[in-house]
Amino acid sequence: MTKPKQISRSGKKDGPRYHHGDLRAALVAEARQVVETAGPEGLSLRGVAKAAGVSQAAPYHHFKDKQDLLAAVAVDGFRAFGQEMARHAARAETDKDDPMTGFQGLGVGYVTFALKNPALFALMHGPTFQGDGEHPAVTQARQASAAPLIAAVGACLPNATEHEKMAACAAAWSLVHGMATLCQDGRLSWMLDLEDLDAAARSITRQLDITRAIGSPATAAKRP
Repeated sequence: MTKPKQISRSGKKDGPRYHHGDLRAALVAEARQVVETAGPEGLSLRGVAKAAGVSQAAPYHHFKDKQDLLAAVAVDGFRAFGQEMARHAARAETDKDDPMTGFQGLGVGYVTFALKNPALFALMHGPTFQGDGEHPAVTQARQASAAPLIAAVGACLPNATEHEKMAACAAAWSLVHGMATLCQDGRLSWMLDLEDLDAAARSITRQLDITRAIGSPATAAKRP
């Protein structure tokens, strides 16, 4: 059986597009592009198969239906989301003695990813897979993406109670998610210069000083 040939944008055959064993990842990558350009409603397994240069039946070896493929796209999105936040956090950690710098860097990464990948971000955090028991991998990926935030808050508030730490996480998440949503809707442009997104995101994340809002380690240690 001969392998399908890729048709490039110029119309020329470039040879096999995908190698044996990576078709699933290739289909997810194609699906992600469709989600970003046409939204989830524009996605079909037939269209993804055509874009990947494989038979219409090929995707069904990996995904039972469109929803299954969308779930895989969401999981892949959370992986990229975590990488974006980690990259910004590492870049922001200029003061190793102040864990707030890394904490704020996570927020910059959150907003940056949301604005670079609006449709994917909406799929990941929207209602599609909320409470969806059929795709536990999405729930696991979503929870895993929160781990860096929980760790950063723990570093900032080592003596806080678990309830206080979770409250701080909720406050931080609400702040950056709200900023991302408002930026996507174009409702912050008259307040902030969004040409330099990193600077704008940093100016917002600096407003949330959880060590002051909930209690510094010193004051937390004095609580009965």
